[in-house]
Amino acid sequence: MRNARAIVVLGLVLGTSPALAQDLALKRVLLSTGGVGYFEFEASVTGDAQLSLPVRVDQVDDVLKSLVVFDDAGRVGAVRLPGRAPIEEAFRDLPFPQAALESPVALLNALQGAEVQVAGPRPLKGCIMQALVEEIQLPNAAGTVRRHRVGVMTVAGLQQLLLEEAETLTFVDPALQARVEQALAAVARHGVRERRVLALESLGRGQRKVRVGYVAEAPLWKASYRLVLDGAPSAKQGRLQGWAVLENLSGHDWRQVELTVVAGNPVTFRQALYTAYFISRPEVPVEVLGRVLPPADERTVPAAPAPREARLQDRQLMGILASPAAVLARQVANESDEAAGQKADQELAKGAVATEAEEATTQVVFRYGRPVDLPAGETLLLPLIDRDLPVESVALYQRETHARHPLAAVRFRNDGASGLPLGVLALFERGGGGAPAFAGDARLAALPVGESRMLSFALDSKLTVDREDRRTQRLAKGTIAGGLLRLQLIERRSASYRVVGAPGEERLVILEHERLGGNYKLAQPGERDVELTPRHYRLRTALKPGATAVQEVVLERPIEQSYRLFDLTAAQIAAYVSAPELEAKLKRALEEMGKLRAAMDGQRRQVEQLEQERKEIAADQTRLRDNLARIPRDSQIHQRYLDKLGQQENRLEQLAPLIEQARGALARASQALSDYVAKLEV
Repeated sequence: MRNARAIVVLGLVLGTSPALAQDLALKRVLLSTGGVGYFEFEASVTGDAQLSLPVRVDQVDDVLKSLVVFDDAGRVGAVRLPGRAPIEEAFRDLPFPQAALESPVALLNALQGAEVQVAGPRPLKGCIMQALVEEIQLPNAAGTVRRHRVGVMTVAGLQQLLLEEAETLTFVDPALQARVEQALAAVARHGVRERRVLALESLGRGQRKVRVGYVAEAPLWKASYRLVLDGAPSAKQGRLQGWAVLENLSGHDWRQVELTVVAGNPVTFRQALYTAYFISRPEVPVEVLGRVLPPADERTVPAAPAPREARLQDRQLMGILASPAAVLARQVANESDEAAGQKADQELAKGAVATEAEEATTQVVFRYGRPVDLPAGETLLLPLIDRDLPVESVALYQRETHARHPLAAVRFRNDGASGLPLGVLALFERGGGGAPAFAGDARLAALPVGESRMLSFALDSKLTVDREDRRTQRLAKGTIAGGLLRLQLIERRSASYRVVGAPGEERLVILEHERLGGNYKLAQPGERDVELTPRHYRLRTALKPGATAVQEVVLERPIEQSYRLFDLTAAQIAAYVSAPELEAKLKRALEEMGKLRAAMDGQRRQVEQLEQERKEIAADQTRLRDNLARIPRDSQIHQRYLDKLGQQENRLEQLAPLIEQARGALARASQALSDYVAKLEV
């Protein structure tokens, strides 16, 4: 059953001979820079017809994904092709492998026991025992010759014969004889492994045209350009030639085909549709009835009714196990998605073979008016554009490319009717004699209609550029609310470009200055005076011969900083009061706050001084008591230490109320500052 499914899935048809079918001729080719090509074949048919289309094996997946058939007055029948491994499939059900056809001995040994009929000088009929290869010595030492000896079991017993002496050897069983012939036919039919032949049925009446197309992998075509400039820097026009470089690796010769090239980036992918897939199923063990051994009976209790939810889940589970409806539903949904994708591919194919060149929404189409001939495996150059374009010679300074010298560049604008695809460009300059000289290479990005591009092709060492960077901050604004001081700073990042011109030559210099993130804005020059690229500003500077120009570029961004007013020190408050950028009202508020802060700091210092004195007395008392424990009680020094302790105790009694008074004053000063800050808004 599995073999039958594989044959059906792969479309293996053994009864159709492609040699009898009418071949399709390649008529239209569309190549995309997305790495794919659309190939359309055509044939004139009458009535019901069968068409054959050979394709490479590595293209079959793409053909199965994108094949479209157009019949003017008929309808499309089945499309068949051999499987991925047709010879293996042909031998799957045969009683011998493909290797058995390598020699008569291999075939006879593979069919041991088969009944054969031998005709010749010694006719035999019997069952094959074994076939052997033996070397026979020729007389007079003339060498050896190889012979094939076959053992046959006949009704008269075991007999032998040399295969070379038999005229014919046939299998008595007609079915076996037919299967051997079938195997040989399969080898002959599918001997070419690199190709598969599609058999297409066209059903209809009368004479009509049938077109068959598909999208397959193809080398992307490349665009290359040549731009010829006049030698004078003031020249305003240049001659642009564009060429399409393409290769024919389709496996078919192109003879009088309609060729179209498309510049775009479509979504493309591959899927292995030519491979048979089988769903993995879980293996369920065979249920084996075990030995019956009933346990001893025990007492019973009334059974609780099963919850309704549990019964419902059981029924749902049994329903899923009983019918694969859910799986089939998902398969149908997947097939619907694939059908929708094939319909979209058909619409793409219709658009791809448009009858005139145009610029589509996402791509640029170039169609050649004359048929093209290109044998398989060869390369072709075809013209894309050949006309004058407006140009402007400039010196482009890019610091990341070269820090001291700008690049010789040319800016040109696409004033045509269609965009230009990306590609490489060779630039030439005409000298005094009119002959062009090579100036350099450049890279052209995709150029839509109406846009311009800068093409750098050489280093302009006659000009020098020096750059000096600076970074500063200034205070711009301040507010007070909610106990916070909010300051707005302006960070400035400036660069000064000093450009020294070339002696005897004018230059139009374009300076590229990097754009910064983080809310930076251009402050100098104005944005109207610059051009923008995704990563740079471009500033124009016209230089006279030998002149020097200085260009300033300033970027600014605001920075927000917040401080708790209560935590500001007196020095910080004094610095903000002296800042000329802050408003007078804010300064007066800070000045008053500075007074309160100074009063609080004075009270804190007084508390700290009194507490420090008490700590010093306590430490000295510890020293005195330690000494008193070591000296005689009736000594003068003992009495002196006692007097000293008495004086210190008197001072400690004086310090206690003083510290309490100082702490109270500090608390009142702190509260005064806190109350002032809480209600302050400026």
